[in-house]
Amino acid sequence: MNCYFCQKNIKEINFKETVILRKFITGLGKIRAKKRTGVCASHQRKLSRSIKQARHLGLLSATEK
Repeated sequence: MNCYFCQKNIKEINFKETVILRKFITGLGKIRAKKRTGVCASHQRKLSRSIKQARHLGLLSATEK
């Protein structure tokens, strides 16, 4: 399984792109594991940082209902 961001040639993961970030969050609001998503290690670190930043600013909720 190849990395989603490497395939799409995305260098930076922006915290404002909530549509993309929601693909990598479970129904309970947890960040999906690297094994589940197939994202490479460097993009997984950037992804989790962006998700946390979006949560802090209120763009993503910490828990989904």
